[in-house]
Amino acid sequence: MRVPRPFVAYLRVYEPLSAFPPASRDRLRHMAENSPLDRADVGVHEQLMWLKSQEVGAATRLPGERPDGSPLPTRDVMAVRAESGELLVCPLDLRARSAAAVVGFLSTAANPLREATLGESADRLRHKAGTVLADMPGGAVHVVSTTWTVPLPWFVLVQPSERVVTGEGATRTVYWLIPMRTARKRVQRAFELAEATFGESGPTKVLQDTGRWLAHFHEDSMVELDYGGLVQLMADDDIDADTSAEDVNAILDAIEQPDPGAVAERFERLREFWSELAVRERMQ
Repeated sequence: MRVPRPFVAYLRVYEPLSAFPPASRDRLRHMAENSPLDRADVGVHEQLMWLKSQEVGAATRLPGERPDGSPLPTRDVMAVRAESGELLVCPLDLRARSAAAVVGFLSTAANPLREATLGESADRLRHKAGTVLADMPGGAVHVVSTTWTVPLPWFVLVQPSERVVTGEGATRTVYWLIPMRTARKRVQRAFELAEATFGESGPTKVLQDTGRWLAHFHEDSMVELDYGGLVQLMADDDIDADTSAEDVNAILDAIEQPDPGAVAERFERLREFWSELAVRERMQ
């Protein structure tokens, strides 16, 4: 029986091997060519890696570490081919992503929750997480994720015609894969429109953060928006009826015209589609 995937969606960046430190390129190439992770399996793999890290070792141990807390060599990667045929690699960066999650938790959680969860380990884990992030090659992780939904600003990266749907049932995937140069142009356009229309908060902040994140990577990279485990919550009819990319891009066009009526109509369609997933989250 196949283990259900976590209800997580992803933005990923696949970089050329030349973008990585020379000492790691041969290892990355070997893994990418011989044992890359599949989109339909990567969510469960990440979940198991996190659980494994909690079985042995101190409370400050992160996924991708030895029991003594030292980092393991990168072993978990995804891979795609560019239009040119060049091999592009996306390390999962589990250790750094977990460190970022720790920093976020410690920055936002109330004191009682921090004490109940980490106790006396909180300060040590905060220091360790900060060190891990400071040592991150390139200054950014290759994967960002979100649970139960897809942030609507992410859809400015893609066009409806670029969507790929593969497999069925437990192995079904829904994703978009686009060149980095295209992604950066689309995010910049959307950011400028959002800033002029909505100010500096809300979707504008998400777009600004996304643009800054993309700027860390090689210009010959590919960017992927992957529904991940969210497809388990969608029937075939739901996927067929999903016009999120079309609606978000139509909103940008309507803002440029301007056409307030079209903006409101598209926002309502998006709200109706994604609110059904939000209801399922509350039922868990």
